[in-house]
Amino acid sequence: MAVLQQIADGVWTSHIEVPIAKVMRIPAAMTVLALPGNELLLHSPVTMSPERRAEVDALGKVTHLYSPNAVHHLSLGFWSEAYPNARVHASKALAKKRPELRIDRFQDSPEPAFEGVIDEVHVDSFKTFETAVLHRPSKTLVLADLVQNMVPSHWFTRLYATLSGVNGKVAVLGPIKKSGFSDRKTMRKQLEQILAFDFDRIIVGHGTVITQNPKEQLARAYDWLG
Repeated sequence: MAVLQQIADGVWTSHIEVPIAKVMRIPAAMTVLALPGNELLLHSPVTMSPERRAEVDALGKVTHLYSPNAVHHLSLGFWSEAYPNARVHASKALAKKRPELRIDRFQDSPEPAFEGVIDEVHVDSFKTFETAVLHRPSKTLVLADLVQNMVPSHWFTRLYATLSGVNGKVAVLGPIKKSGFSDRKTMRKQLEQILAFDFDRIIVGHGTVITQNPKEQLARAYDWLG
């Protein structure tokens, strides 16, 4: 069975379950985005298996590795070692957290190679310093933790998702609502920038792809901001 699933033209995802404290298994997604010249961007790389690497290589040349925030980074080093010529994009917060990682560009500065293909909004009001990514050719918005769409299979994870208000619906994790944003006014402005993008779907870091009225669902998930 293939470990990559095609979501749209030039967009693929690969899903794993990440064990947390031996009691939960959180679903996590890696997204592969096609760039001009048969190049690829790997967003939020997950565990590198021989099968996953082979399927990625069959799609094109990995030229960009992308950590969307200071949390989605556990496998980034393995992929950067495997692809030493790939350009690594991450936040300054991750550089402080993991100084041993090779980082070629911080996401609060522009990337010439992305012009006309990838748009970014650096959400510095979010305490994990997430960067939202739009893949223009496919009209796909890729997020990590700014919103969830989880339907966990593991019972304890399902309980956690229910108590956190994200089980089976597009929503912001309860603890993130409570303390995840340093400045709600700035967050509202940055959310407006994201909602101004032209997208038909949202790939989330934890859960299934949002295809039904994605812009409306994202806006509704942040109604609590005021």
